Amino acid sequence: MSRWLSSGTNNSSSLIARHLRRNLSTTAAPPLSSLSNPQEKEKGTGWTRFLLFVPGAITFGLGTWQIFRRNDKINMLEYRQSKLGSEPIKCNAITCSKENLDALEFRRLVCEGVFDEEKSIYVGPRSRSISGVTENGYYVITPLMPIPNNPRSAQAPILVNRGWVPRSWKDKSSKHSVDDGQPIAIEPTSTDNRSSRWWFQSNKPDVQVVPDVIPTEVVGVVRGSEKPSVFVPANDPSSCQWFYVDVPAISSACGLPENTVYIEDTNDNVNPSNPYPLPKDPNTLIRSSVMPQDHLNYTITWYSLSAAVTFMAFKRLLPKKSRVR
Repeated sequence: MSRWLSSGTNNSSSLIARHLRRNLSTTAAPPLSSLSNPQEKEKGTGWTRFLLFVPGAITFGLGTWQIFRRNDKINMLEYRQSKLGSEPIKCNAITCSKENLDALEFRRLVCEGVFDEEKSIYVGPRSRSISGVTENGYYVITPLMPIPNNPRSAQAPILVNRGWVPRSWKDKSSKHSVDDGQPIAIEPTSTDNRSSRWWFQSNKPDVQVVPDVIPTEVVGVVRGSEKPSVFVPANDPSSCQWFYVDVPAISSACGLPENTVYIEDTNDNVNPSNPYPLPKDPNTLIRSSVMPQDHLNYTITWYSLSAAVTFMAFKRLLPKKSRVR
């Protein structure tokens, strides 16, 4: 009996000793690495909080940028409107210099001359929608040549964008250009009606008779070269493929100086029986691919997105409510 009591006492004392050692080990001072972890965690949390607001700041900046773009577009359209509303000037009163042509852009110009149909160039294809039906065609650009001894005529050739024509016009022009390559036979002039008497003979020089030419008056707007997008192919003058208006290149292809004036016909007097070429509407010259209303829509979109992501960032940083046990 005494042995059993002594063994029980020893077992209980050993259990108490183990329990004390375990408590001492758990209450010991934590290592230095465990003390530094909360500081690093708090530092990382600060950077994370800052990054949460970056998308909101970027979208807010994009919305503000659209406001400046909208103001610039309004000023540009007002400038074009004022240019188109001014009185047209005579083509004889301008000089063909780059600085002068840049200042004259969107000014109306009145020219007289004769179209050189053989040098017409077709730019396209360009589509046109009529009553919901889309039809492909081209813009036809023809040199307007001066008329000799005509003070009202243009003094230098001018490139005129006469307007939109159907695809059949280009096919017909290509066929005629091939036929025109054949030589033309000229009959010799008969001299039987000349008198053989010496008193009727004279040494007058031959006078070249120029047939009467009816001048064509064109009222157009001075324009410059187009700026093609990355999706528009490059022009190929050797194969007569023109996808966008390049004034110096078209002038060289027509045998004209590179600083030739280029205008777009805006004549409203269209013959219903022969409507082609169909001139451009002056209102289309004022329009832009992105109008001020579009910039306003973009501004609202970016500001809405900025408000949404900023709200999500604040909601993410709010302290969570303690759960009730």
